[in-house]
Amino acid sequence: MKQSAKKKWLNKWSRKSHRWGAILILLPAGIVIASGIVLQLKKDVAWVQPPTQNGAQPNLTISFDDVMNSARAAGVGIDTWDDVDRLDVRPDKGVVKVRGKNRWEVQVDASNGKILQTAYRRSDLFEQIHDGTFFSDTAKLWIFLPSGCILFVLWLTGIYLWWLPISAKRANRRNRGEPSTTADSTLARIRDGSTS
Repeated sequence: MKQSAKKKWLNKWSRKSHRWGAILILLPAGIVIASGIVLQLKKDVAWVQPPTQNGAQPNLTISFDDVMNSARAAGVGIDTWDDVDRLDVRPDKGVVKVRGKNRWEVQVDASNGKILQTAYRRSDLFEQIHDGTFFSDTAKLWIFLPSGCILFVLWLTGIYLWWLPISAKRANRRNRGEPSTTADSTLARIRDGSTS
């Protein structure tokens, strides 16, 4: 293959793969982008993720049984440890976050067991939507993972397609013998005393 034939083939392949790849991942990429935008705001928007409260004093001085009693008293469906998805202990802030499997979060003061805040936590839901596990593990591996790979190819071909007209203009200038308009060549002409 000649160099020009290789270049033509690469140009054609880049355009086709860019076009069809974009169509192929239209829905999964839209889901990833939209949920990613929401996740970028999770620390700023309480609707997505409740802000972390501060306890009366730092460190954990109550027992986990006391934490469960406080969570149970909040009345959000966290009645036993089986209802708990995870605990987020923040000793520096003096708070324990009890995250229920039902996505409710109870923030308990780590020094006295007082309920500091009860709120619905949506950030975990958006994370599951973002990586595809919300739909199923099969969707994650067979739809969202390949979509990510295709998106990477779109990124590469997009850079190539962006660079293509720039390199073509430079090649045309060289072929016509026109001086380059880059900053380096302009500075060189100024140093040489040429203004044309």
